[in-house]
Amino acid sequence: MNLYAFGKTLVKTALTPLYRFEVVGHEKFPKEGGILLCSNHIHALDPPVVGMTAPRTVHFMAKEELFKLPILGGLLPKVNAFPVKRGMSDREAMRTALKILKSGEVVGLFPEGTRSTDGILKKGLSGAGFFALRGNADVVPCAIIGPYKAFRKVKVVFGEPIIMEPYRERKATPEEVTEAIMASIQKLLDENSK
Repeated sequence: MNLYAFGKTLVKTALTPLYRFEVVGHEKFPKEGGILLCSNHIHALDPPVVGMTAPRTVHFMAKEELFKLPILGGLLPKVNAFPVKRGMSDREAMRTALKILKSGEVVGLFPEGTRSTDGILKKGLSGAGFFALRGNADVVPCAIIGPYKAFRKVKVVFGEPIIMEPYRERKATPEEVTEAIMASIQKLLDENSK
């Protein structure tokens, strides 16, 4: 068992007694090809929760500060996370993400760039649209519906993939694509928050 699979099992073992997880749309997740997995962000546990519920291995883009923390900093690269400097154009992170996508793997990111403290979806950063357009990948929108309260349900919803070819053909801007991604996440939130 590799470290990612071990980590996934560990997270499931630790979190399943605490929260009642419901996963919706698992079958919509493409089985192969580059995928940009974009989710809303409401809690620090979102990355491991998305990672444990996604049917494929996810390479998460994570803020650089986390890689400087004791223990966690050494563990993150072993579970396929890679650092990104926030608030600036990070060419190394961009190259890494595009390389992963073009090799037919899954990159996970939270387009809002930070957690939403009130649970309301914020405007997405144009980086999500950039990766979707340039990464030779389609987008899977994902909605996490909390709250993360002990013994309460946490729902993870994977939506229909957003096919990027039409956007590339009409030379859509990264901002346009990010708006489409955020609209898809909002739709999942609206349809599943009952």
